[in-house]
Parts: sequence; C-alpha cells; structure tokens
Amino acid sequence: MILEIKHLKVSLGGVAILHDVNLSFDEGEIYGLIGPNGAGKSTTIAAAIGLLRRDDGWVRVMGHDPQSDSKLTHARLGVLPEQSGLYDWMDATGYLAFFAALYGWRPRERDLRGRLAQVGLEPRPGQRIGTFSRGMRQRLGLARALIANPKLLILDEPTNGLDPRGRREMHDILIDLSTNHGVGILLCTHLLDDVDRLCKRIGIIAEGRTVAEGSIVDLVRSHDHPVRFQLRLSGNGSKAGVPPEITIVARNGEWCTVDLSPEVDPQTAWRELLFMGWPITEIWHEGGGIEDLYLSLTEKRAA
Repeated sequence: MILEIKHLKVSLGGVAILHDVNLSFDEGEIYGLIGPNGAGKSTTIAAAIGLLRRDDGWVRVMGHDPQSDSKLTHARLGVLPEQSGLYDWMDATGYLAFFAALYGWRPRERDLRGRLAQVGLEPRPGQRIGTFSRGMRQRLGLARALIANPKLLILDEPTNGLDPRGRREMHDILIDLSTNHGVGILLCTHLLDDVDRLCKRIGIIAEGRTVAEGSIVDLVRSHDHPVRFQLRLSGNGSKAGVPPEITIVARNGEWCTVDLSPEVDPQTAWRELLFMGWPITEIWHEGGGIEDLYLSLTEKRAA
C-alpha cells in the first residue's frame, strides 16, 4: 500500500481531534476522503505526512513512518494543501525553480514551462503570482506538488476556484497521473461530483472517526442507496422490459421512476433502454448513490 492509516488518534492543545481514522490505498489509485467541515480531513492529511504527531495509531507512507523517516517519505511525496502558500512577488517559473531546488534539482527553463503546461497554466512571461486568478493559483499549486515526480500525491480541495471546464481539465490530469504514471492520489474534498467521477474507493469521516471505508459500489449497495432517476416517456410510455441492473420503482403518467445499480454507468443504461424501445425524452437525477450515502452517514453527527 502506498498509504496506510490505522486507528489514527491526534490531539491538538489537549483536545482530541481524531479518534479513529482508517484508510488505505495503492499506487495508481485515486482515493476519496470526504466528510463535513470540521470532521478532521485536513488534520488527517497533516498527520499522514508527519506534520502532526499522533497520539496513537499506525501510519505508513510508501512503507515508511512519516515521523521517523521523513526524508524518505517527503522525497517522493507531493502535497497541495487547501491554503497553497504561494509567493505573490515571484513569477511561476521562478516559484517552481525555488521548490525544485529544495529537492536538489536544477531544472531548465523548458522543464519548468513543461510542468506549467501539464496543469494547463500559461502565464505571461514575468507575470507575478499576485496577479493570478484563483484558478491559476490552484493550477500552480498542483504544478508545485508535481515538481519532484511524486509517487504519492495528497490534494486538499484541488478544484476550488476552477470553473466547470477547469474542473474537467483537472480531473483529466489526475486520471492521467494515476492511470498512466501509477501515482497514488489521496483526494480530500467536499465536492461529491469529483469523488463520483474520479474515485472507486472512499473513506467517510465525521467527528474525527471513519464511519465508512471501501469501494463506492459496495458501500452504496450495502447501505441500500441505489441511484434514482425520473424518466419522461413520450406517448403511452414503454411496455418493454428492463435490464437486470435497472429497477422500475413507480409509474405516474408519462413519468417513470427507476433505480440503477451503483456499478452501472447511467449513459450505458439509457442507451440500453433506448435500444429496447423506451421513448425517453427527459432524464432527471432524483438522488441516491454516493450523495445519499454521505448524507445518511453524516447527518446525525452534524445535527
């Protein structure tokens, strides 16, 4: 495993923040860490990279303890915190060169430009970071996290400040890193759409405890939260059958309520129904899936 956390406990100023956090994932995997504000996500990250001492529990980063083997872990670790720590008086290439030097690397100008292009950032020559938009700053933070070609990438709210196109481009970058370069990615976010698109496995924490951990498909199925849609049908609707992964919940005139198994891609399901003769004219996502799973596991603790 590239990152393992077992029964992690952390206190700050004598106050217990993390009580029992557990997660694990391997190279080439994007793992989603989700939970309400104040649940302990950022504290978990800080403990995972050795910035906070743990009271109890077990943490291994690429097989090493981040507290006792910090040099070994930090050499192949990239981190994008929620507050990126950018230096407004620098330009982008100078900023990356500064951090590359901390890793003992003296990159050429074209190498730095290539790293910026990788994250979709092309500032004007000499443009100061202080003039960057929120989205540009977020991209530069990711470029800095990638400067040492990390095996493990830890990202805290990486799509903050990005417009829909920017979010999709960020998703594509992360998918490429995990799929084609074998980078393990811990994605800490409150945006469930990001998790739904990028992650196969997740951990949900609330009040400093892991309340669910595993594959999205298994968690949604075990907690009985199928993805529910409303389909509008033309004419008299459809008398055709349905594939086994689709369940008809109710019919009301031209509207039909259906549940999808969590492992089924909705677009594939709609193509199958159209092929079987369903005259679908509108599709509305009613709920279920990871959103309902998240709400059901955190709402009592948030109340």
